[in-house]
Amino acid sequence: MKILLAPSETKKTGGERSFDPSTLLFEALLPYRTKLLHTYTNVLQKGDIPTLSKMFGLKKEADILAHKKDIIHELTMKAIQRYTGVAFDHLGYDALDEKAQAYIDSHVILFSNLFGPIRASDLIPEYKLKQGEAVGGIKTEKFYHEHAAELMEAYLAEDEILDLRAGFYDKFYKPTKPYTTLKFIKEGKVVSHWAKAYRGIVLREIAKAGIETLEAFMKLPIEGLSIQEIQTKKNKTEIIYEIG
Repeated sequence: MKILLAPSETKKTGGERSFDPSTLLFEALLPYRTKLLHTYTNVLQKGDIPTLSKMFGLKKEADILAHKKDIIHELTMKAIQRYTGVAFDHLGYDALDEKAQAYIDSHVILFSNLFGPIRASDLIPEYKLKQGEAVGGIKTEKFYHEHAAELMEAYLAEDEILDLRAGFYDKFYKPTKPYTTLKFIKEGKVVSHWAKAYRGIVLREIAKAGIETLEAFMKLPIEGLSIQEIQTKKNKTEIIYEIG
C-alpha cells in the first residue's frame, strides 16, 4: 500500500546535507526538475517584490526577502520533516518510534508544488511557493502531470492506494486504477480545515500499526472516528468517517 499526501506551505528551516536533485523520486524527472528549479532561481534573482509576493503568497516585504534564497545550495532534511502545518503537527513524525518512521519513509508519497512527487524520506531544502501559483509562467501542477503522471502509474502498479491529499493535487496525478480517499463529517457537515488534522491522525495510526492493505486499514480502530459509510464510484472508494 502506498499513501499519497499533500504538502504544506509552511516549512521548517535548517537542515544538514547539501541538496542533490538526482536523489529525489524518479530519476527520469531530473531534467524537468532541473529546468523548473533553474526557472524558480531566476525568478528569485530577477523578480520584483510584487512578482515574488504573488509566487510566495506573502505580503510583507521582509518576509518575501527572507525567502529569496538560492535553494540549490540550501541544506536539506526529509520532506516529511520539512513540512509543518496541521496535518504534519497531528502526524507527529519526530515523536514516532523508528519502526513507524521507517513505515512512513517507505510508504508515503508527497506532492510538492516545486519538486513534484517525492518520497517522504527524500531530502529537500526549504522553499516557498504558493499552491497554484506559476513559476516564471510554468504551472507546476500541469508541468508535473505531463512529465510524472505516467511514472506514478508505473510506480504504483502493484500497490493499493490511499489518497490523503486535498483535491487540488489531482491536477498533479489522479490514479486511473482503484484508489481510496477519506471524508470527515461532524454533525452532518463535511469538515475541511480539520480534515487536515484527521488525515495526520489517520496516517499516524496507520504507521504505528504498520498497515499494509486497505482491508486491514478499514479494520483499524482510530480514536474519535467511526466509519459511517463507504461509497464507491468508478475507480474511487470513499470512506466517510464520523467525528465523535
